[in-house]
Amino acid sequence: MVELRRTAAELLGNVSSHADDMLDYILERIPEARADDDLRGLTLGSCSSNLEAALSMVRHGIDVSAATAPVTALEHARAMAARGYSVDVMLRFYRLGHAYFSARILTGIADVVPDPTLTLAVVANLQRYAFAYVDRISSEVAAEYIAELDRMQNRVRAARTDAVRRLIAGDQIDLGRAEHTLSHRLTGWQTAFVCWTDRDDADLARVGTAVGAHFGSLHPLLVPDGSQALWGWVSTTRAPDVAPADLAALADQIPNMVRISIGTPAQGPGGFRDSHAQAQRGCRIIELSGRGAPVTSYAEVALVDTMSGDLDLARAFVASELGALAVKGRREDEERRALLAVLDAQGGLAAAAAELGVHRNTVLQRMRRAEEHRGRPATERVAELHAALRLVHVLGPVVLTSEPGRT
Repeated sequence: MVELRRTAAELLGNVSSHADDMLDYILERIPEARADDDLRGLTLGSCSSNLEAALSMVRHGIDVSAATAPVTALEHARAMAARGYSVDVMLRFYRLGHAYFSARILTGIADVVPDPTLTLAVVANLQRYAFAYVDRISSEVAAEYIAELDRMQNRVRAARTDAVRRLIAGDQIDLGRAEHTLSHRLTGWQTAFVCWTDRDDADLARVGTAVGAHFGSLHPLLVPDGSQALWGWVSTTRAPDVAPADLAALADQIPNMVRISIGTPAQGPGGFRDSHAQAQRGCRIIELSGRGAPVTSYAEVALVDTMSGDLDLARAFVASELGALAVKGRREDEERRALLAVLDAQGGLAAAAAELGVHRNTVLQRMRRAEEHRGRPATERVAELHAALRLVHVLGPVVLTSEPGRT
């Protein structure tokens, strides 16, 4: 349509003026964009480049499917993402630009197209083209906005991960900068934890948030370690309680497929590192033992961790201290548990019976059989016996043998 192309050419002659007016129209309706000179300049550039691109395509008869977002429009999308505006606010610029085109430019077409029989057709064609152009370009700039958000988030994640790894390694770092990068205070008590699962559908971030809330922090530091594990830290002004009884309420909130290892609270950047190392070591013990408890504090397994660095040595120690009691079997298990309960109760049979949920005489009988299997009384090498029983209690079959005399 010749008249349509001629009209587009004439509008192109005033594109700068139209762009200025479009900017004012938009800023009246999105006032927050006025406060930023750079964003204002990019908005003007986007108005000008989009008007020029669309009108030039109409002038030369180029189908709207060939339209691509101008460089200034893409940069405007990136700037909106960087400033924290939502994608809805960014797309509103385009809706308002289209509204301006309809309200200000198309209503003045009669001055450009003197033949009233052609005016309606020109307006209809320009309106259809403008809508299709905005629809296409807005999708492209929205995609660029999301891509920029991803790039920003990747940079943030990389910076956070780098700061965490340097803290764990004990490197010299600027604590103020690290705290800013991590949004985490490093001068208080640091309690580290590790969450992991073998499932792909577990929401570990939610689990980590629940751990933080339990210790009094609504915003724990959470760092994914692959897709099935999560590192976390909570910073508090006082050392939180991490005894089993204190963690019972937290354990009730943890999904069945998730396990959590909690390090001992410690202070400052060194505590950040040490508590994490303990949480990691706790993971090893939990996985070795197959413990079913959802939450385990390192204090519960610290002794076993210390003694089980060399599993062959641990098995030999257990076999040496327990003798024939160091074998797999239901009866042997009952006898070991009875002996351990008595030692834990410092010889109190009544307390041991209450712990095991059996009669006092049953404890005594099992204890005597345990001593027979061991080949020496429980009063000999008490510390070593207690340690060996604790190893078996936590690690179970890992440090036991199938038959007496075999290690």
